[in-house]
Amino acid sequence: MEGLTITSTDHGTHGEYRAIVEGSSHTGFLSWVQQPGPNGPVRLAEHTVVPPAIGGRGIALELVKALVADAREQGFRIDPRCSYVAVQFARHKDWADLHA
Repeated sequence: MEGLTITSTDHGTHGEYRAIVEGSSHTGFLSWVQQPGPNGPVRLAEHTVVPPAIGGRGIALELVKALVADAREQGFRIDPRCSYVAVQFARHKDWADLHA
């Protein structure tokens, strides 16, 4: 998405992805906490929030895609506790291997 930057912070046990929209002071985010799992680390996707001022542009999905990309690259699984993340996992069957 043009004009959108996704950043991430990882504090080991928790972190978040932030969506920064060019020309806006509003920021969306997806927060997570990490726990050990039987097959390696699991990130619990807790909350996905996109303010109405920047909503309706697919920003929440881009935040989830960033989490999924990192899971593939870094080798963790995802527990979609956030209802939005759970819905996206149901829609994207190709992510099933990452579901904790």
